[in-house]
Amino acid sequence: MADAPIANNGTAEQPSWGKGQLASHTWMEPVMVASILFFAMFINRRKNYSIFGSEKAYALLEEDSLAARLSDDAPTYDPENRDDPEYVYTASKHPPKRRNCCGTVVHTPNSSRFANHFHSRILQKFPFLIEMFYWIVNFGFYACTRAMTEVIFVKEKVWDIAQDHGTGVLTIEHESFFSIFFPIHEVSFQQWFMNGHTSLLTFLNRIYSLIHIPGTVGFIAWYYYVAPNHGTFAIARRTMTLTNFIAFTTFTLWPTMPPRLLPKEYGFYDTVHHENAESVWVQGKYVNSLGAMPSLHFGYAFCIGAGMIYHSGIFRRTLKKGESVKSKIGKILYVAGGIAYPTMVLVVIIATANHYWLDAVAATFVVLLSYMCNRVFLILLPLEDLLLWCLRLEKPIPSTGERFHKRGGRI
Repeated sequence: MADAPIANNGTAEQPSWGKGQLASHTWMEPVMVASILFFAMFINRRKNYSIFGSEKAYALLEEDSLAARLSDDAPTYDPENRDDPEYVYTASKHPPKRRNCCGTVVHTPNSSRFANHFHSRILQKFPFLIEMFYWIVNFGFYACTRAMTEVIFVKEKVWDIAQDHGTGVLTIEHESFFSIFFPIHEVSFQQWFMNGHTSLLTFLNRIYSLIHIPGTVGFIAWYYYVAPNHGTFAIARRTMTLTNFIAFTTFTLWPTMPPRLLPKEYGFYDTVHHENAESVWVQGKYVNSLGAMPSLHFGYAFCIGAGMIYHSGIFRRTLKKGESVKSKIGKILYVAGGIAYPTMVLVVIIATANHYWLDAVAATFVVLLSYMCNRVFLILLPLEDLLLWCLRLEKPIPSTGERFHKRGGRI
């Protein structure tokens, strides 16, 4: 393994902590996430649509829905245009969908004929269920990263390789030209909290446990409700999803040990696992404990912060279609929240020795790259169409922002 030039000769003494986290956290966190999701499903339900209503309800909904017209994943056919070169397809009652895939037009089955099936009507009533499905798929890919890493590097060697990568990150930060950008060492930052500020560190442990998944899910639920249209929401969702996939690929091909797992001579202390303070989301056989680079904690937080600042409208001259004007106080609050949230998460992940500064820097670039390339996921729409056809299911028309804007959009 690599040498340890950054090792701290005076390792931090174990702090005198108070009580550890209550045992209730093992069920409280999943209940919190489930509650957020089900509340989002309820608040974003379509009030003017009945699961047991008439078969004409869907046709009226499709004609009136602003969200459907502004969504990037809407099929590109025009049944009213006889000059359309694809008119031969659009003349039927359920014309094939015309998708643009890698510069090529692909025709896929139109599942709208299944719109009045019972399971389709459930989705039309509760369209946020489709967002829940997308994040289940995300979690499934994450659960595979640990196993794939062990297969690629051989299980016994993964730990040593990840430790080399972790110490390499410290070397870059502290002994290379880039050291001017990292004047405060992670170990010094953590020890400030451990020497006389353990109550604050205990609070940060709780934040680390509770903020990552519930906070991210809460943002998705909130933005689905307040976004001016589904296209705007989808950009945020696709950006976060692509951030996930880039991070998962990095976890698999370049496993990195977090500071808290480095040998003791480096001076870091594993505060999150002290007295069962860890989150249920960082436990279990599917959790990849060697996925420090890039930091998904900070990546999500940066996405959320950027989303809040964008939603404030303070840096935009024009409003999105369907977007309401916000008060000056509202704009200031959104911007303040957009700055404060990722800053808080950065403090948490460094103070608890779960990440390096460079992890957060890498996460920032990953998010920016994901934003610029987020439309890459649109190439998967033909596969989604085929899946919906096989399930005899029609994709719901999104209700993004409908209820919020009808109430005046004053959040």
